[in-house]
Amino acid sequence: MNYYVYVLKSEKDKQFYVGYTKDLKNRMKLHNDGQVQSTKNRRPLILVYCEFCLNQQDATHREKYLKTSWGKRYIKLRLNNYLTG
Repeated sequence: MNYYVYVLKSEKDKQFYVGYTKDLKNRMKLHNDGQVQSTKNRRPLILVYCEFCLNQQDATHREKYLKTSWGKRYIKLRLNNYLTG
């Protein structure tokens, strides 16, 4: 089974949310329908970054990394052009 690690940006508070899933399209729908506890008050959310992983273990490790200060820095560097204009 394949997994996605994804980064959402809240249009409300401009903050990022990192997660992983097997079904990215459905997960995005759940987030934007307010069915995910951690993001329901931060809607609307837009997908700004995603990575493909071959298994759940890789996805969870990557998600944990992207939630660290080094991972947050990595995302900001990857999205630099997007974030600045």
